[in-house]
Amino acid sequence: MSAIDWMKEPRNIWKLFGLGVLSVIVFFLLVRIGVFGALPSFDELENPTANLSSEIYSADSVLIGKYYVDNRSNVQYDELSPYLVKALIANEDERFYEHSGIDLKRTIAVIFMAGQTGGGSTVTQQLAKNMFHKRAKNLVQRIFQKAKEYVIAVMLERRYTKEEIIAMYFNTFDFVNNAVGIESASRVYFNKKPKDLTVEEAAMFVGMLQNPSYYNPRRFEQRTRERRATVLRKLKDNGDITPAQFEALKDKPIELDFHPESANDGLAPYFRMVLAEELKKWAKENKKQNGESYNIYTDGLKIYTTLDTRMQRYAEEAATQHLSRYQNVFNAQFKNGWKPWETKEGKRILETACKYTDRWYAMKEQGLDADDILQRFKTEKVKMKVFTYKGMRDTTMTPYDSVKYYKSFLQIGMMVVEPYTGYVRAWVGGPKFEFFKYDHCNVNTKRQVGSTFKPMQYALAVDNGWSPCMLIPTGPITVTYQGTVWQPRNSGRYGGAYPMKVCLARSINTAAAYMMKNFGPEALVDLSHKMGITSDIPTVPSICLGAGEISLYEMMTAYSTFCNAGISTKPQYLMRIEDKDGNVIQNFTTEMKEVFSDNTAYKMCEIMKGPVSPGGTAAGLRGYFSHPTDVAGKTGTTNKNTDAWFIGFTPQLLAGVWVGCDDPLLRFLYTETGQGGRAAMPVWGMFMQNAYNDPKLGLNKSAKFFRPSDSTLVKDFCNDGGGTLISGDNIGNWGEVNEESPDSEY
Repeated sequence: MSAIDWMKEPRNIWKLFGLGVLSVIVFFLLVRIGVFGALPSFDELENPTANLSSEIYSADSVLIGKYYVDNRSNVQYDELSPYLVKALIANEDERFYEHSGIDLKRTIAVIFMAGQTGGGSTVTQQLAKNMFHKRAKNLVQRIFQKAKEYVIAVMLERRYTKEEIIAMYFNTFDFVNNAVGIESASRVYFNKKPKDLTVEEAAMFVGMLQNPSYYNPRRFEQRTRERRATVLRKLKDNGDITPAQFEALKDKPIELDFHPESANDGLAPYFRMVLAEELKKWAKENKKQNGESYNIYTDGLKIYTTLDTRMQRYAEEAATQHLSRYQNVFNAQFKNGWKPWETKEGKRILETACKYTDRWYAMKEQGLDADDILQRFKTEKVKMKVFTYKGMRDTTMTPYDSVKYYKSFLQIGMMVVEPYTGYVRAWVGGPKFEFFKYDHCNVNTKRQVGSTFKPMQYALAVDNGWSPCMLIPTGPITVTYQGTVWQPRNSGRYGGAYPMKVCLARSINTAAAYMMKNFGPEALVDLSHKMGITSDIPTVPSICLGAGEISLYEMMTAYSTFCNAGISTKPQYLMRIEDKDGNVIQNFTTEMKEVFSDNTAYKMCEIMKGPVSPGGTAAGLRGYFSHPTDVAGKTGTTNKNTDAWFIGFTPQLLAGVWVGCDDPLLRFLYTETGQGGRAAMPVWGMFMQNAYNDPKLGLNKSAKFFRPSDSTLVKDFCNDGGGTLISGDNIGNWGEVNEESPDSEY
């Protein structure tokens, strides 16, 4: 019997049909058991492995950044705009609520019409594709992939509700421009939450589902608008919007409020970078229940910090405002003939920096040797955009000059801490994170601290019974230690004996040396470590003038001892970490240690009012305060004016500022412009002025320092036989105030 004759038999046709159906069933059974590649387990369906970004929150509940591989955060169904749901169903899957993952009617229509009626994938199938598959490389792979999508779609429908599937679908779609999931997309494109999207905004996102790169509203506004109109028309046809609404919206321009999210954007980028390194260490040391380490880039953690966005904003604004002005003061030195880059050391610094640029690496990969590359760097001019405080500027210069240009910018480090809790409220690690990645606040960034170290020497004396009213000789002094002779200098006059408070107010070097001679460097180093300084401090007499290199972070810890009643409080910036489901993984507490009595601390607060009083090295600070708040602090200026410091505190806030250049070769030529009271203190003053004038921060303008246990110190501070102390608000005219850096050639 021929094949044709065989086919004429009705029962044979039914046999063939049955065989075909059986083959399809067997095929999908083989797919289900994983013969053509493993499918996700039920556990994986319950807990999809799509990467979730970890979110960083401030103390005032503001999302300040994310760590991610895919910039994605999950939302629940009730957090979606109803327009998103209606537009999705109308445009992608009208029978979504009727099928069980596969729309057979639609699938058959696609087969018989050869795809001319559109795709046959349901929302559930598209979700399966988004969650578990990469794009197929050929037709055979696509056939097997499609079969897996059918099976997974059915599995999803059995495990989840329709509402959960819709939420999962929106959570897993990549809307380009570094926005994975509707939560990130809503924030990036419209700066709002998904539930607040308008009908036209929701229609735009649903229109992008077909091809987000092709319908990218930032690049192709017109075609994206036309695609949006298609979605709006389907909403109209379904009765979800009126014809009048459709006519009003179909040609409306797309109004984006674009907020790209990257490490360079948003508040506190330096803080987020330092925090990431801290969290990576934490992740290695903490395990999930299954024994795996946490991953801050994929586990969807919620990280709650102590940062206050209002204070952070004031700190960043103060830094930018001051640096944009003071950079001109610094640059004037180059215009007046200063040529540090032409020295042997300057050339070495520039050539080394060139080798770490992307352009150098690219030329090296082309096979050029170092000498050829350097020659090109110095001679070939290139069109480029460079950073200025007035915005990006188009220019033409050699790569060598470009490196020189960026190396010549003043840098800054600023921290603001709440002294009683140790909570870090603001963190500014540099002038502009996009162009200057190095952070100047963290504990590993150490600079010579200059006279900001002197209060530790004074605290040693006070804690050993010396009165703040005691007269300290300021004449020439010689200190011999381990066979070496040290003779520090003052920038102002020598001679006379002044109260301790006046000596600190004028930052008299020989007064600090006199105390050093009485107590020795070992005692000072020991006290400094107790106060929170972890750096190696040289055990030499010149340390009393700040000859050591210490981080701003450590100095903030040490200074907290003064304003926190003798208790050293380590800066704390983590409050708690939660997993993606909101379960608390760890709470963090502040590390505190009592160093000396509250009476010693109170005396130091009174002494440290001197530098910010008339005649002090930071006398100009009072101009930023229109109220009688207690203020104390100390300026610092190092050798050759390479580092400018000011660290000060009120009863409620402790803040420290460092200003300088990354390379000590670059410095202010004159102490008049390079001293801490000029180059650093104004940033502190501008920040405090804005913070105290903001009623939302609730700072008390009339607050006083803590009351010591010895109440007589408050009533009659100098009634201890130590002489007459000049009041904190008028230390008198003791000659020209010109802070001297530590003569540390010991």
